[in-house]
Amino acid sequence: MKGLGVAAVAAICAALTACTNNPYPDADETEKVRYRALPAPLKTLDPAVSYTSLEHKITANVYETLLEYHYLKRPYTLMPALAEAVPEPRTLSDGRVAYTFRLRPGMRFQDDPAFALGEAGRTTREILASDIAFELSRIADPDVASPVFATFAKIDGFRAFSEQLKQRRESDPDFAAQRIDRQYAAIGGISGVRTPSAHELEIILSERYPQILYWFAMPFTTPVPWEAIAYYDGQEGRDFFKDHPISVGPFQIAEYRRRSLIVLTRNPNWYGALHPQWRAPGTVYPSEGEAEDVERGRLDADLVGKPLPFLDRIEFRLEKETIPAFNKFIQGYYDASGIIQESFDKVVLEGGLSPDMAKRGMLLEKSVDPTISYIGFNMRDPVVGAVAGERGRKLRQAMSSVIDVEEYTRIFNNGRGVAAQSPLPPGIYGYDPEYRNPFRVTDVERAKSLLAEAGYPGGVDPATGKPLHLSFDLGDTSARGRVRYLYFVNAWNQLGIDVEIVATNYNKFREKMREGAYQVFMWGWIADYPDPENFLFLLWGPMAREGGGVNSANFDDPRYNALFLEMKDMPNGPARAERIRAMRSILERERPWIELTHSENFALYHGWMKNVKPAGLSLPAAKYEDIDQVLRAELRSEWNRPVVWPAYALAAIALAIAVPGVVTFFRERQ
Repeated sequence: MKGLGVAAVAAICAALTACTNNPYPDADETEKVRYRALPAPLKTLDPAVSYTSLEHKITANVYETLLEYHYLKRPYTLMPALAEAVPEPRTLSDGRVAYTFRLRPGMRFQDDPAFALGEAGRTTREILASDIAFELSRIADPDVASPVFATFAKIDGFRAFSEQLKQRRESDPDFAAQRIDRQYAAIGGISGVRTPSAHELEIILSERYPQILYWFAMPFTTPVPWEAIAYYDGQEGRDFFKDHPISVGPFQIAEYRRRSLIVLTRNPNWYGALHPQWRAPGTVYPSEGEAEDVERGRLDADLVGKPLPFLDRIEFRLEKETIPAFNKFIQGYYDASGIIQESFDKVVLEGGLSPDMAKRGMLLEKSVDPTISYIGFNMRDPVVGAVAGERGRKLRQAMSSVIDVEEYTRIFNNGRGVAAQSPLPPGIYGYDPEYRNPFRVTDVERAKSLLAEAGYPGGVDPATGKPLHLSFDLGDTSARGRVRYLYFVNAWNQLGIDVEIVATNYNKFREKMREGAYQVFMWGWIADYPDPENFLFLLWGPMAREGGGVNSANFDDPRYNALFLEMKDMPNGPARAERIRAMRSILERERPWIELTHSENFALYHGWMKNVKPAGLSLPAAKYEDIDQVLRAELRSEWNRPVVWPAYALAAIALAIAVPGVVTFFRERQ
């Protein structure tokens, strides 16, 4: 017992010197490790299928594409990555359009046992144009069910390949059992996807679509080796490919525990690491940017031209609850964080950092996402739609003029969000920061006049002698959502209009939208790529919702439609800007939408995070970011000093108990 008492005291004393709440190994403090939180498990890392911003945090950094976006330039600018140059379109004699990508020779996949399928003992091989052709075939494959099938269907022969593959599998079980690359080859491949040489990829489109280049900057079109699909089939203890990507990017997955931890480490086979002498644009830190980049130190001389990536490792930990994750960020155990609503007022003051956060050396970065949220009108409805003629137009103008979106964002979004004047958000070509939509200026008296001109004085429907009754369809049945929507209903009530909220689950809401069974609704859009076409097509007549398109308002204006067709294929320049302004004027007058906000992202970064520039778009930024690990270790230690007095008190008690026994022990020995 005496020995145990002394041992206990020794253990307590040792604990006092080692006491810490740091969840990471001490060895991490000497490495450039970025710590991030994931709010939910990932469903898939298959680039042909993955289509969420959450999954893109991984896929954007382990996959590489033919093209990528310049990290600092705005508006967003494409530059070459795996390709040697951004290709120019060639118009063929039959009117089709071709693009030829030339891949850099000598690039390799990460090491992986799958490559032994092609040659015994092989652990990697060169990246070839055929690997991108193979991935495009996977997008066309009906069994893969890629969500971007319709976009790539503009490639000549794309749909035919898909249909032939399906028919052959259904009619020939032996064919369906063959290795996947052999199936594709037996069909003959996609006629509009050609590989004239090992490092050349030719894409032939059945119609002009210059936006196709943006899709070659997304993981959908990354090179995928046939060996990976054949090997990672979930059989004999092997992973499924969706859980085992083979990297061509700057990072590779070193550990993948789907429900707890994902670890990325540098990929030694990345072309930037294998061939630093190339100094390819996406493998060194950029030398150009905006004036703001100079002010914020993003173009300091000690950065420009340095080889990428700066980080050694990225660790993603699953954190389902936002409050614990934010608290860990405050302690310094995550390097960046969004701002939870519960803490917003303590963190942000008058649009900037609060004094407490500024003292901790934090950075607040704001970015406007390429999004639009809006209230739409069903233009095929006899009351609010185009068929109501001038009466319907004045009604829509009146309802638009009474919505105070700045007050809405203040109440419900902590002031985050840029009031939208048109479908185009900041950062997209055609956006005009000086433009003010006259029907997006809150003016209740003018709105009442417009409503009277529409034939509804005081909001009364002359056909019934009662307030005009409209339905407001929504895909959110939550109590919190209802409070938000009542804000709009109360605004319309000022005009005397009776608007009924019809809230259903999201699936039922989408079904109603497809069927055209709605009058007024609320929806939004997140850009796939930074081009005005990706917003203005939302109101193009042939894309009407009832036809299966994304034009939920069913807006169909002949002049707008013609201008859209002219604008969509144009290069950025005066002629394109002129057409965008003309389309904007039509939308201003016709009011198929009440534009609400472009979402604004507030992100907090600790002062040890370097070279951070929020993109708005989901871009592969990790290779540009850096960590001052020395500063991080110092501040973590300062912010997380353990409270040791209880341990000292416990040690004193233990000593008081142990000392008499020790004294007695020595007396007996004497």
